Amino acid sequence: MPLIKNRYGKGRVRVMRIHRDGDRHEVSQLNIKAMLEGDFARAYTGADNSTSVSTDTIKNVVNVVARENTGLSTEEFCQALAKKYLDLYPQAISATITAHETKWSRLSFGGEPHPHSFILDSNGKPTVEVMATRSGSTMESGIDGFTFMKSTQSGWENYFKDRYTTIPPTNDRMCATSMVASWKWSGKPSSYPATNAKILATLLEVFGTTYSASVQDSLYRMGEAVLAVVPEISEISMACPNMHFIPMNLSAFGLDNNNDVFLPTDEPHGQIECTVGRG
Repeated sequence: MPLIKNRYGKGRVRVMRIHRDGDRHEVSQLNIKAMLEGDFARAYTGADNSTSVSTDTIKNVVNVVARENTGLSTEEFCQALAKKYLDLYPQAISATITAHETKWSRLSFGGEPHPHSFILDSNGKPTVEVMATRSGSTMESGIDGFTFMKSTQSGWENYFKDRYTTIPPTNDRMCATSMVASWKWSGKPSSYPATNAKILATLLEVFGTTYSASVQDSLYRMGEAVLAVVPEISEISMACPNMHFIPMNLSAFGLDNNNDVFLPTDEPHGQIECTVGRG
């Protein structure tokens, strides 16, 4: 029987880089998955490991490249890591690097940013995926589990109804999500971190300051706005599971509930996804 496809590598390689610029430090904590494709089929079909690089070696290369590149952004670090594998191992035809970042925000004291003290920023993990061959590469950045909400200016009306429909229409509801988003680079920005921050700020501004006829409506307009202000990306994909807030029935206590008290729940949830591109 043919071996249709194969790849292998090392997952959950955790590495913290500290870049020291005098007294000021920058920190970057990453969880890396490095996967290789190439001339490795014989290990599967012929019990022949002669072309296979140990996954422990793949892990070691992550740490070496981290030491050699403490100051690179996550995108540039992943590109350097993919190139290292292709340079080291001619039997590899591609290297795919996926990184999830644990964010640390700089502390400030007396209004002054501290050079080497940080606090964990738990809202969302920045992500990068690089797929490199010897003829070229593609790269996407994004964020996983980025959570935001608004307490009004969201509705769900004029939708298709049948005998199974029970949800009532509304033009005033809470809207919250834990978004997974990624954007595909078509050019190199002057700064990956600054451009990623601009993308997130644009997404949040559209979401927070405009009425949402549906999550679908908001996502499309958020994507449009990002493409308008960031020419270095060709498309953006967003997946948004609804975090539901169900109004509590307080009538048993002689109380009304004018959209004031809710039961938070995320199971089951609506799952809204889209990709917006340049056409």
